[in-house]
Amino acid sequence: MPKVSMKGKEMPSSPIRKLVPYADAAKKKGLKVFHLNIGQPDMETPSQFWDKLKHLDMKVLEYCPSNGFASYREKFAGYYNSIGINVNASHFMITEGASEALSFGMYSCLDDGDEIIIPEPMYANYIGFAMAGDIKVKPISTSIETGFALPPIEDFEKVITAKTKAILICNPNNPTGYLYSKEELLTLRDICLKHDLFLFVDEVYREFLYGDEPFFSALNLEGMEQHIVVFDSISKRFSACGARIGALVTRNTQVLDAALKFGQARLSPPSLGQIAGEGLFDLGKDYYNGIVAEYRNRRDVMVSLLNKIPGVYCPNPGGAFYAVASLPVKDSDAFCQWMLEGFEHNGTTVMMAPASGFYSSEGAGKNQVRIAYVLNTTDLTDAIKCLEAGLKKYAEINEGVLAG
Repeated sequence: MPKVSMKGKEMPSSPIRKLVPYADAAKKKGLKVFHLNIGQPDMETPSQFWDKLKHLDMKVLEYCPSNGFASYREKFAGYYNSIGINVNASHFMITEGASEALSFGMYSCLDDGDEIIIPEPMYANYIGFAMAGDIKVKPISTSIETGFALPPIEDFEKVITAKTKAILICNPNNPTGYLYSKEELLTLRDICLKHDLFLFVDEVYREFLYGDEPFFSALNLEGMEQHIVVFDSISKRFSACGARIGALVTRNTQVLDAALKFGQARLSPPSLGQIAGEGLFDLGKDYYNGIVAEYRNRRDVMVSLLNKIPGVYCPNPGGAFYAVASLPVKDSDAFCQWMLEGFEHNGTTVMMAPASGFYSSEGAGKNQVRIAYVLNTTDLTDAIKCLEAGLKKYAEINEGVLAG
C-alpha cells in the first residue's frame, strides 16, 4: 500500500476544527453546542453583497485575472485610502481568502529552510503554512500576564540568524485579541531594517478596536516600503467568510511579481465573491460603528463572566473577537474533548479551541483555550455558565488531573 508523505503526516491538525466530530456527535445526541471555537461571525452579511448577486446579469461564469478583477482592486484600494493608507490598485493581489495571501507571501519571500519569527500564541494556520513550505517557525513567547504584549527587542535579537527572513504578526491579534501599538510596530521596524527582514502583518481585524488607541497600519511605517507585506480579507469585516476573498498588499513589486506566479498556478481567485464584494466597500462609518459596539459589548460580558469563575483568568483583549483564557486544568485538549463527549448542562455544551495548537513551542499553552466571542450576549452568557459548570464537574471526577 502506498504511503502518504512525511509532510502530510506531520501537518498539524487545526485546533479550531479538529474536535468537529465530537461536536457533531453531541448534536446527534440532541445537545445544543455553543461554538466558541471558530471566528465565524453571526452578524448578517450586508444586503449590498446579496443585492449584487441578485441583479447579476451574466451568462458565463469565467475565470478572472490571476491577481483579481481590476474594478475590485480599485474598490479595495479606495477603502484603504479612506482610512489614511496611501496605496493604489497595483499594490493589491486578490486571493482566495487571507489564508492564500499568507501562503503566497511566505512562499514568495522565504526559501526551504529559511526562518520566520512569530510571537506565540499565533494563528494556528501560520504553523501549517510554514510547514507546507519547509519554513522554520522561530517562536517568541508572550505572556498571558501582560495580555500578550510584544516581548522586548532583545528576545527577537536572540533568535535572529543568517536564515531569518521575516517577522509575522497579526494585528489586532488572533488568537489573543492583543492590539499592537504604534510604538511596538516602530520597534519591529527597527529590527527589520537592522537585519533586512520582511515584516508580514495580518490586518484582517483592523476595524475591531475596543479602546481609545487608534489602529496604526504597518503600511504607514516610514522607510519600510519594500519590507511590508500586509494580508487582508473581507471575511470578518463584512461577515462574508464563505466568499473566500482576501488580498496580499505590498509596494514591493518583486514580491507581487513572485506571488502572481503562484496565483497563475491556481488560475484565479473566486469571481462571484469579488463581484458581490465590491458593494461592501461603500458601507459607511455607521456600519463599522454598529458592529464594533456589538462586539465590544460581547467582549465585556465574556471577560467579566470568565474572570468570575474560580481558577480562570482572561486578559481584556483590545481588538479582534478572540481571547485566550487560562483554565484550572492541565490539559485543555482533553478537557475540550470531554466537554463535547462527556458533559452537558441544561441540554447544552461548549466547543472551544485548545490553545496548545496556537503555540509552536512544544508543551506550551496546555492549560489555555481560545474563545471566539461571536455569539449574541444571551448565548454567550449561557455558554460561559455551561463552561463554569463543566469545570466544576471536571474537577470532581478528575482529581489529580487539575492544575490546582
